[in-house]
Amino acid sequence: MSSLAPIALFVYRRPSHTKACIDALLKNELAADSLLYIFSDSPKTQNDKELTDEVRKYIHTVRGFANVEIIERNENLGLARSVISGVTEVVSKHGKIIVLEDDHVVSPFFLKYMNDALNLYLDENKVISIHGYVYPVAGNLPETFFLKGADCWGWGTWKRGWDLFEEDSQMLYSDILSRKLENEFDYDGAANYMLMLKRQIEGGIDSWAVRWYASAFLKDKLTLYPGRSLLKNIGMDNLGTHTKKTSAYDIHLSESPINVSPIAVVENETAKKLFRDFHLSTQPNLIIKFLKKLKRKLNSN
Repeated sequence: MSSLAPIALFVYRRPSHTKACIDALLKNELAADSLLYIFSDSPKTQNDKELTDEVRKYIHTVRGFANVEIIERNENLGLARSVISGVTEVVSKHGKIIVLEDDHVVSPFFLKYMNDALNLYLDENKVISIHGYVYPVAGNLPETFFLKGADCWGWGTWKRGWDLFEEDSQMLYSDILSRKLENEFDYDGAANYMLMLKRQIEGGIDSWAVRWYASAFLKDKLTLYPGRSLLKNIGMDNLGTHTKKTSAYDIHLSESPINVSPIAVVENETAKKLFRDFHLSTQPNLIIKFLKKLKRKLNSN
C-alpha cells in the first residue's frame, strides 16, 4: 500500500459546499500527493438535475491532487448505497481510505492526522477506524483518544475494518437487543441510535452511518478521535437531503496539528462521559419530548 491513503469524496447537488470542501482539502500539504476519487450520484428528480450538472461541471475542473478520478453514477443510488459501494471499491483497490462528503470542510492538518493515524494503527486489529471530527464538548479532551464504535464525519479505515461492515440493519438491531446492549449503544440513553437503527429497518431513513457504528460496536472495536476537531460540517443548513438546520455541532477548526503517537488502545472513559453529556445537551427538553409524543399518539387515533 502507498503510505498515503486515497481520498473518496461523495458529492450530489450542492456546488458551493463541494467547492468549499475541495478548497479546504487543497490547503493540506499532502493533497498534492494524494489520490482523489469523486463519486457523483445521479439526480433523483428532474428538479435536482440542474444543480447536479453544476456540481459535475465543477469537479471536472479540480486540480492539485496526484490524480483525480471521477465516477458519475448513471442512476440515483442515494447516499447510503453510494457510500457503501464507493468505499468498498476504493478500499478493495488500495487497502485503506479516507472518506469525506461534500459538506465537510477540513483543517489544513486533516490529511496529516488521518495518514499518521492510519499508518500507526495499521496492524492494530482492535482499532477499526480513524475520525477527524469531534463534538464541541464541555470539557478538555486528550490529544487523541479512543471510543467504542465508529463515526461518519471525516473518517478513514482499512480493508480489514471495512470488511466488518454489516448492511443488514435487522441483524444488527436484533443482536444489540439479544445482548442487552441498547443502553450502552445509546450512550446510556443520551442518544437515539437504536431509534435510528429501527427507522432504518422500517425504511424511514437510509443511513449507512448508523450501520457502520453498530457494526463496529458489536465487534467491540475502537475508533481514534482527535482532541481538537479537524473538520466542520457546513451542511446543517437545510440544503442537504438528510440534515436539518442546527448550530449544535458547530466547532472551531484546530489551528495546530494533532500529535499522533501511540496511546493505550482502550476506550477513554472521560471522553465517553463528555460525549454522553453532549448528546444529552442536544436532546429536547423532556416536557417537550413528552408533549410531542402525546401529540403523535393523538394524531394516530
